[in-house]
Amino acid sequence: MEVSALKKALKNNSPQSVYLVQGQEAYLIDQIKEQFRQLLAPEEATMNFGDYDLASVPLATALNDAMSAPFFGERRLVFIQHPLFLTSAAKQTNVVHDVAGLIKYLQQPVPTTTLVIFAAYDKLDERKKVTKLLKKKAVLIDARPLTEQKAQHYVANYLKQKNINIQPEALQLLVQRTEANLTLMMGELTKLILYAKKQREITVTAVKSLVTQNLEQNIFTLVDAVMARDVARAVSLYRQLILQKEEPLKLNAILVGQFRLLLQVKILQRNGYSQGDLARVLHAHPYRVKLALGQAKRFSQKALRQAYLGLVDLEYQLKTSQRDAELLFQLFILKFSQNAA
Repeated sequence: MEVSALKKALKNNSPQSVYLVQGQEAYLIDQIKEQFRQLLAPEEATMNFGDYDLASVPLATALNDAMSAPFFGERRLVFIQHPLFLTSAAKQTNVVHDVAGLIKYLQQPVPTTTLVIFAAYDKLDERKKVTKLLKKKAVLIDARPLTEQKAQHYVANYLKQKNINIQPEALQLLVQRTEANLTLMMGELTKLILYAKKQREITVTAVKSLVTQNLEQNIFTLVDAVMARDVARAVSLYRQLILQKEEPLKLNAILVGQFRLLLQVKILQRNGYSQGDLARVLHAHPYRVKLALGQAKRFSQKALRQAYLGLVDLEYQLKTSQRDAELLFQLFILKFSQNAA
């Protein structure tokens, strides 16, 4: 179930006893939480709403709340956050969780309680009994990152409801500058809507003026310059990022990560993986994978590997040498540019 369907379902029908929200899109998660909070009148929320972070609170505490009768109201609403036991990840805290208690609750949930479990993870461990039962008993709500097309559609519909138009080119630029991240896009819309208050239209000029290029986009441009062996441009871009107070080690780590991604998509695509497969296997945003595919196909695997290994060596130099970071980067790009692809 998507957020729009949830809104209609909660408006037209009585809420179900258990919901499972899976995904990491922060904006969608906030919207889902707000829809559920509206089930309670403000005067009821104080006594009938509980929000439990299992990183620090035992599961049993949340279940005790869920099993309690509503206090001067018709319904109790309970949120459970960070249920790491639904995944295969190693335990990160010393908090003990009564998973058997949750299994028992799911078999006979309290009808006057709406229990919402937020699993902000890419993947759940389907082998576990609790995960299987939860997926069987709960209403599943999708909060995974949207594809580029769906993110564009979401933003366009949101603006339409506010009677504001956005130029197609402006929407595309907004997608590029936020990497189709819905949470970032919706955050930028606040400024853009204010800017377009009189004209009722968001233009390319407005997006260029108000939405800055993020670090990842600048890194994307820098990668192109490195792979083109354009020493002057690469050094200039690197210097600009340093002047913007970006830490050399942080820059290098992002560069290493980008080249690793390019190598991964290059190799996996040759082995028959589709764009959707790559996003799932690499746990990367679909739009980032799309950009990586377009960038990787322009370069040989050998050249990408040379750049990657050169940057790994540069990281070592940055950590162990007292030499200037910009000089070390210049030496890296000069050495790389002299090697034949």
